[in-house]
Parts: sequence; structure tokens; C-alpha cells
Amino acid sequence: MTALPVGPCTGHVEPGGPSGVRVLDDAQIRTASVGPMDNDAYLVTCRRSGAQLLVDAPADPDRLLALVREGSGSARLDIVVVTHRHGDHLGALASVVAVTGARVAAGAADADAIEEATGCPVTVRLRHGDHVRVGHLTLDVVALRGHTPGSVALALTEDLPARAPGSVARRTHLFTGDSLFPGGVGGTQGDPARFAQLLGDVTSRVFDRYRDDTCVHPGHGDATTLGTERPHLAAWAARGW
Repeated sequence: MTALPVGPCTGHVEPGGPSGVRVLDDAQIRTASVGPMDNDAYLVTCRRSGAQLLVDAPADPDRLLALVREGSGSARLDIVVVTHRHGDHLGALASVVAVTGARVAAGAADADAIEEATGCPVTVRLRHGDHVRVGHLTLDVVALRGHTPGSVALALTEDLPARAPGSVARRTHLFTGDSLFPGGVGGTQGDPARFAQLLGDVTSRVFDRYRDDTCVHPGHGDATTLGTERPHLAAWAARGW
């Protein structure tokens, strides 16, 4: 297990390598990279109750189950939130659910496609402004339409006061799937309308709402912060991707 930096929300994990871990006051966030597309899976553990949430189940179910056991010796997993319907984010979903009995949540507009692809019922259909509760933690649902119609991000905001060495009072951790990365928004297949919708959602629902120290945990690659990306919004709009 690799401790990720306390300050800037960078940090790197490798496929086949150890998990990254951030210890906050009320939560632990573990990161593992799996699959040929270097997908990131995130395990959020409530430190008070032991309840756990997995963000995406992309590939390599054995590695993901090991990640779950890192947070809970009993392999407790309450819910898997699938950020969107693309196959590289749900390849291990059926296996993880079969072992753990976790519920599945996804954006309402992507839920049917996820059920068809995996055979797993999506029992929680998420919409913008909803909340996902895991033990004593509450994660806000942010719909970011464009990469897919039902793409969602999850926002976990740290509480007051900040006591743990890795905590920052009221800082947000944003799990963005393929909607926001270091350097730009997710792919929209060259469709100007989809790009405009995604950039509009990312601007109004993320950059206009959350602080610059917000940690962005994307579906592939390394983390970033909104402060790092904010100066480039106009350039993203001008280039059209």
C-alpha cells in the first residue's frame, strides 16, 4: 500500500502495483489501477462504520476484491457506483457483485445499458443532486452529460475540523469517471453538441461550485486539482475537445 501525498492531489498507481491510500478524518480512499486501459478503481471506506463504496469495477475482479479486503477484512462492500456505461468501466462488475452482494448504482440514463452488458440489476438510478450514503459518509451525485448520457461524478467533502494528517477542512474529492481528466474533459466522439453539453456541465456543476483545492480522481491516470485545470477552460472550449 502506497501513501499518497498529503498536499497536492497527485499520486500515481500502476497496474499490478500496490494501492494508493489517503487517510482522511472520516474516510479512507484507496486507488488501484486495473486492466489494459489503466483504469482507476476507487474504494471509499467510512472509518466510523466500516461501510464501503467502490467507484467502478473495470477489470481484474481478484485485484478489486483484494482492494475491498484492504479496507475491510470481512470483504464488506455496500455499493458499487458505475460512473458510466462503457465496457472498460464495468468488466468486473458481475464478479464483484456475485462475491460481495453489493448493490449497483449508476446514472439513470446509462442504467439499462449497464444491466444489459453485465446482467447486474442497477437498483439505484442516480440523478443530478442525489446523494449516496455509505455509513456516516454522504457523497453528492453530479451528473456530467456528454461522454455518455448518464455519466455521473461523486463528490465527497471532508468535514470539520480536519485532524488527520492528510485532511483539509471542507476540501472535496471528486470521482469523475471519464468526464474530467488532467488536461480536459472526456471524449465526445467529435460531436460539437455533446462537447458543449459536457463542458457546460463541468463548468457550471464542478468549476463554478467547488474550490480550487478539490481533488479530481479520474477514471484513468493520475489525479489533479480544479485549481490546476481551471486556467485552461477557455482553451478547452476553443479547441473543441
